[in-house]
Amino acid sequence: MHREINFEDAIEQVLTTEGGYTKGDPKDYDRDRALFPKDVIGFVQQTQPTFWERFQTLNQDRAESVLLDSLVKELQSKGMLTVLRQGFKCFGKTVRLAYFEPNTGMSPESFARYEKNRLTITRQVHTASGVIPDIILAVNGLPIATLELKNAMSGQTYEKAENQYRYERDPKELLFAFKQRCLVHFAVDTDQVSMTTKLEGKETTFLPFNQGYNHGAGNPPIEDNYRTSYLWRQVLSRQSLLDILARFLHLQVNEKTVATDKGLKRFTKETLIFPRYHQLDVVRKLIGHAWAHGSGHNYLVQHSAGSGKSNSIAWLAHRLANLHDANDTKVFHSVIVITDRRVLDQQLQDTIYQFDHKQGVVQKIDENTQQLVRALSEGVPIIISTIQKFPFITQAIQTLEKKGTTLEISTEGKRFAVIVDEAHSSQSGETSMELRKVLNKDGIESAIAEQLLDLEDDELTDAAKENMIREQLKRTKQPNLSFFAFTATPKYKTKLVFDEPGETGESPFHLYSMRQAIEENFIMDVLENYTCYERYYELIQTIEDDPEVPRRKAARALARFVELHPHNIQQKVEVIIEHFRTHTRHKMGGRAKAMVVTSSREQVVRYKLACDKYLKEKGYSDIRTLVAFSGDITLKGYPGKFTEVSMNKGIKESELRDKFDTEEYQLLLVAEKYQTGFDQPLLHTMYVDKRLAGVQAVQTLSRLNRTASGKTDTFVLDFVNSPADIYTAFKPYYEDTPVGEQSDPQQLNDLAHRIEQWQLFDQDRVNQWCEVWFRNRQNLTGGEHQKLNSLLNPVVESFKELDEGEQALFKSQLVSFRNLYLFLSQIIPYQDSDLEKLYAFGRFLLTKLPRTEDGPRVKIDDEVELKYYRLEKISEGQISLKEGEASPLRGPTEVGTGQADEEVLLSSLVEKLNERFGTEFTPADQLFFDQVRETAVANEQIRQAAEANSEENFAQVFQKLLENLFIERMEGNEDIFVRLMNDDDFRKVAADYLMRAVYKQVRGEDE
Repeated sequence: MHREINFEDAIEQVLTTEGGYTKGDPKDYDRDRALFPKDVIGFVQQTQPTFWERFQTLNQDRAESVLLDSLVKELQSKGMLTVLRQGFKCFGKTVRLAYFEPNTGMSPESFARYEKNRLTITRQVHTASGVIPDIILAVNGLPIATLELKNAMSGQTYEKAENQYRYERDPKELLFAFKQRCLVHFAVDTDQVSMTTKLEGKETTFLPFNQGYNHGAGNPPIEDNYRTSYLWRQVLSRQSLLDILARFLHLQVNEKTVATDKGLKRFTKETLIFPRYHQLDVVRKLIGHAWAHGSGHNYLVQHSAGSGKSNSIAWLAHRLANLHDANDTKVFHSVIVITDRRVLDQQLQDTIYQFDHKQGVVQKIDENTQQLVRALSEGVPIIISTIQKFPFITQAIQTLEKKGTTLEISTEGKRFAVIVDEAHSSQSGETSMELRKVLNKDGIESAIAEQLLDLEDDELTDAAKENMIREQLKRTKQPNLSFFAFTATPKYKTKLVFDEPGETGESPFHLYSMRQAIEENFIMDVLENYTCYERYYELIQTIEDDPEVPRRKAARALARFVELHPHNIQQKVEVIIEHFRTHTRHKMGGRAKAMVVTSSREQVVRYKLACDKYLKEKGYSDIRTLVAFSGDITLKGYPGKFTEVSMNKGIKESELRDKFDTEEYQLLLVAEKYQTGFDQPLLHTMYVDKRLAGVQAVQTLSRLNRTASGKTDTFVLDFVNSPADIYTAFKPYYEDTPVGEQSDPQQLNDLAHRIEQWQLFDQDRVNQWCEVWFRNRQNLTGGEHQKLNSLLNPVVESFKELDEGEQALFKSQLVSFRNLYLFLSQIIPYQDSDLEKLYAFGRFLLTKLPRTEDGPRVKIDDEVELKYYRLEKISEGQISLKEGEASPLRGPTEVGTGQADEEVLLSSLVEKLNERFGTEFTPADQLFFDQVRETAVANEQIRQAAEANSEENFAQVFQKLLENLFIERMEGNEDIFVRLMNDDDFRKVAADYLMRAVYKQVRGEDE
């Protein structure tokens, strides 16, 4: 079984005995038309006999050739996929060339036509150009796919097959022409598969079509079979291939407008999308489970960036909207896609239109909540909306009624599928609960009566109790709702809420790992080239007093002082600009771009000012910067306010993405923007000056992972985080994501007890507040609003009497209770009215409590100054995620036990910071440099050079004399001397510092 022909035999046997194919005769292939005419004519005669009789009467013995000629013309103008789905016109009549499986069994005639499709496997066909594909698969005489086979046992792999397609298959030949005949081409060996939908000679791009193995690329071994047997046993079987042609394959059209010398020019790129294996697999498994088990399930799809999530969502939405169970009952009456991405809106509409070819299947909610109400009441099959519109449904219905339009959203007997584009951003907090409440209104109402009888709470009226139960019920799983949540980086809560087990017996339901995406080259490995810098500095106290300050606040203030210090930013800007010009600018044919990630709006504004100043001073015209931050900010020493638009010379926020996409701009500086959901394939390098951890680290650095033509690597230069920090953040999402122990529900009772012991309020006050709130929460009157506030105000006053540490502790306990209850109530169907009342009361009390988090700000700007500062590269190379074990995600455990800030002397705190950041620049080292500096200033040759030259020219003279200056001071300073002689980076920083210091002192500019 080591010859290629044996491999062909094995595939043919399976497809003809189990896969629903018949064996084709290569002699039946028409080279000029690139069709199998006998099967085309036979299918039309069998499935459309009335048409054929009339057509043959009109055309006599020319009927077959006339039909085939008409088909060839329609294929040329419309393409193979459109003809397969919609048929072709011949003498004013539509002739169908395929019938796809109906969504229900309610039409036996439709199913009978579907059964008449003719699928053939034909080997060793001689084509018009003389090449001989190993296998051609055809549907009713139309060639759909080719396969080139290689047997790894004979030393040939799928890569040899790929090169056959690139260099031996003419893309202009009809059989291989894009969209005209074959829609997909597979390169197959016994271990791996790749595929392409467009042959472009040597530029042809192949994508892996493998199942994945041990969370990486490749395929698992199969006992007594080929690793790649899934291709012909599953994917290319009769039912599967027809399903792909009907409900997966689609033409994606991207238009781009580019400014040229002759004005704006529009470019259009067409891509035929054939599902990758994991996309096909996840959609079919989700559909299969929903078909068998109905609604009431929460699925988590953990698919890495680069997995093609948008297409997976579009295919899933279309299938769910048309899904019927074994009794031909619709499984879901509407599909709601929750997303914040505008690009997904249009992509969904375009993709689904190609399948159904009719308007109104998809409605985007882009106006107001009234539009959402109309879509839900009218039963629109697929609705695209943001989560934020659902809490205002009741208000929108009332508004419509005032306008004379009465609409009712009936959920009785209705089932809904909710697809969540990004699980942890769309499904957090009370807002997502409102969606459940709206979509299962009738189910919740019917459950209220039952629970009301069991509720032992005499403190509330029945009306208030009903509304309280309603609030409790909206958080748990709803039997008429299924959630399909997509994310690359699930949090602890996400995995527990979306808990439908997959093949491993636990969540996620389906996994496509970061490791597999990287190994299959769908995304770049952003940790492959990762360089970390450390800053070393010493702060000195400039005031005689040594005031007591809160330790943590002062530590933050001192760190912020260094972070925003002009010298710190200037040094980093120099590193960034010079690195970009030297290493990044010329990547990807000169199109490469970079992002600078900062920690605050003030820092990003200072970076922008420093970058533009440095570029101007250096005369660099090949780099232009843009900045992204929200709101406005004022800086000491600068007039007026800084905004994103003003700093970008009038470029609007809505235009920023497109502007950065042009060749005009290379560097984007950001603060809390563009760190998630920003898709810019030309982004090659990232400069990080911000503490990153967990999901945020993964999402931020993943902005670099998009592939692009000519993009062979990425680069990260990190000023803040260590390789260990980044490893810890990425590892849980590299393969599978382990989850730690579940939160103990008893913690809620413990927290409630601790909160009660503060004696800031009693149960009677909580009951009074909840009676008002729950009785009429949707339409509170002015008096009720006043009553709610009056019940909270005394609690606020009592809170103010606590000292600052106690305030912080109480508040942290209340926040912890709120968050833990909101989380656990989605997992456990609580029916504890006391906990629900404390949650409602506490949630609103928190909004009225004065802010205690920061307290009085510690200002140290005039009390310390920066004495030493240098940047040093501490590591470079790859951060490998293949070694070690991922730490499991942790949920809420012991919470609300924070301690008040302790008071320390400012000087001791400065020493601690110096100990942490200045481990190599000791006072002794500083004395060495001071001595070298004084020796240089006393040197007559150096003085004359400084007085007669610019700083730039003086630097050249100084560098030549510097080594002798170091040697003169070597005795007693051996450690620092050896470091200077052997560490170029260390020497450069020291030399630059000394040169500038000597130059300024000699020229009277030292002070």
